Amino acid sequence: MTRADLTVAVGLSGGVDSSVAAWVLKQEGYNVIGLMMKIYDPSIGTLPALKDACFGPSENKDMETASRLCEFLGIPFHCIDLTKEYRSIVLEYFRQQYLSGRTPNPCVVCNRRIKFDFLIKKARAAGISFDYFATGHYARVKKLRDRFVLMRSMDPKKDQSYFLYGLSQQQLSRILFPLGEFSKEKVRELARSIGLPTAERPESQDFLSGGDYSLLFRAQEIKPGDIVDIHGNVLGRHKGIIFYTVGQRKGLGISHPDPLYVTRIDPQSNRIIVGAKKDLESRKVLLSNLNYISISSLTAPMEVTAKIRYRHREAPATLYPQGKNKALLVFHSPQRAVTPGQSAVFYSGDYVVGGGIIEQAIHQ
Repeated sequence: MTRADLTVAVGLSGGVDSSVAAWVLKQEGYNVIGLMMKIYDPSIGTLPALKDACFGPSENKDMETASRLCEFLGIPFHCIDLTKEYRSIVLEYFRQQYLSGRTPNPCVVCNRRIKFDFLIKKARAAGISFDYFATGHYARVKKLRDRFVLMRSMDPKKDQSYFLYGLSQQQLSRILFPLGEFSKEKVRELARSIGLPTAERPESQDFLSGGDYSLLFRAQEIKPGDIVDIHGNVLGRHKGIIFYTVGQRKGLGISHPDPLYVTRIDPQSNRIIVGAKKDLESRKVLLSNLNYISISSLTAPMEVTAKIRYRHREAPATLYPQGKNKALLVFHSPQRAVTPGQSAVFYSGDYVVGGGIIEQAIHQ
């Protein structure tokens, strides 16, 4: 079977990366169709119409841009309504995590449950036929012996494998990442040389348009409370635990001779606990909701490098199995601001071993 016999659906966002991904696939000889998911629900409240967010009222303009792109490339364009799924899965997850004193990563959930799952299923249910699904993510996937493996992008500055660690073997088996060998600069250069309508489109930086996610919460869910030190002494008041995250220093409103940082959030007592910079450091991290990619399971300690958030400089660590769907990540040196709710992703060279959700930092 040749590429001309295969159809690839490309998940479009109206941005330059997915646009170039669609162009590259067409140049490689595939039959290409464009898919875009509709996720914005205006009933949550009024968000500013900014263009640098995944979720916001600029979605209609993004759809128009994606439609023009498909017309430019001479490929079909389809919009799939995932408003209900996005609200019930991603937004509700985001809400519940913050109300539990955690700091979630909605992109990880969206990729696993929405973009690489419901979008594909609902498109096929609508009668849209395709063999592979592709996106503009900077990552690579290939078959290695009996497993499909996820690899870093060739451009380390833009690598997005961190956000994709939750994908299953079944999902990876039908995914293409056309930009895995490209740098961001090369993608921009290509878009300009081709004359793509998205060539100068700025990158999406925020999850929510405007960055104010308090609109996702009911007024009665946002309760002021005490800010205390690690000994329980009250130092001030907070405006609601949803506005704070571990490691935060700014916006505490506390007058103190030494810099103070959020070290823990206690939803049961509705308290923010603050401490010195040294109180943020830990070597041991308990993880849950594990997903392994390069291995089928963890049966013995494994040396890895790990990231505890997307922009974190990965560090050497040992990964220990801890029973069903749990693991203990022990860094060789202390790491700062390990944050419950965030994802820890582990690597072996360029290969993603897997990842999981941070349950707690173990301070000793």
